[in-house]
Amino acid sequence: MLRSSSTFVRSWLTAAVVGSVLVGCGSSSDEPASDEARPAAKTDVTVEPIKAATELTDVNGVKISLDREPERIVCLFALCDDILTELGIAPTATNSALLAHPGFLGEEGAKKADIVPGGFIAPEVEAVLSHKPDLVIGLGDTHGKLAPALKGATTFWAMQPETWEDSVGYLRDLAALTGRTAEGEKAEKTFRTKLAEAEKAPSGKTALIIYGSDENFGVATPEGDVAASLFPKIADYPWKSRGVEGSYSLEEILAQGVDVLFVETMSFGGADGKLSEKLAENPLWSRIPAVKNGDVHEVNSEVWAKGRGTRSLGVVLDEATAALR
Repeated sequence: MLRSSSTFVRSWLTAAVVGSVLVGCGSSSDEPASDEARPAAKTDVTVEPIKAATELTDVNGVKISLDREPERIVCLFALCDDILTELGIAPTATNSALLAHPGFLGEEGAKKADIVPGGFIAPEVEAVLSHKPDLVIGLGDTHGKLAPALKGATTFWAMQPETWEDSVGYLRDLAALTGRTAEGEKAEKTFRTKLAEAEKAPSGKTALIIYGSDENFGVATPEGDVAASLFPKIADYPWKSRGVEGSYSLEEILAQGVDVLFVETMSFGGADGKLSEKLAENPLWSRIPAVKNGDVHEVNSEVWAKGRGTRSLGVVLDEATAALR
């Protein structure tokens, strides 16, 4: 039995699962899913030139200053790996499994980067510093607490992406700092072009991304979830954030008449467990149109949930648009 919540930090679920287990109905909210999809502005494919820099203020107002272009970069979350791949740079060390995906470096290529021990939640500072990094990039609300321990030894950059526009901004920022301006412009152009093409023929189907473990599941909403922020452009996506207290129940999901379901299994008790299989234990699950019609897609959570960057989002667009036809 599962609890539904739209407020889980999805990357955190890979490291730990907590909370009581309830029948898959969750707490309800007075704020229903929107009846109408919000109009999304058409994607501009124009890419402004990127200028190399050693100092900048990023898309979230964080100031970064380096003495020179960084050569040794340690990634503490997957957006960093995504951006470096787009720029043609291999991280010195990482704690993400994203690089092993065929759309990135593959199993053999991923071996070029050392693994940071301690996992996503608690990467070991001593291990990070043993790589003598010029730059360490982490997720602000998870790794911000490491900043004092890294201060004076390296530069720490806390990123906090919530939309695809944020991810593009971070790509441009890191391209500027590494001097890979042409590579950054090319990656941005490729992604913008793909998104613009996808939104030319949006699907009329209702889509939903859910994520979770064998104990919890949540609904990915465009406010704060980078992959979900693409969906109002390509499908009917009526889900929105309800804040700390809100959640979507299976009853509410059923009422929306979901046509296509994308499922991100984040953590499971068994090595081969799938969230969709666990949800199937609830009788409401089989009544959802997507389930009835065999339109439930278990997707790679490393890419869909954690990647967040333009290369990951390109994969998301390819897989989503194919499923929504």
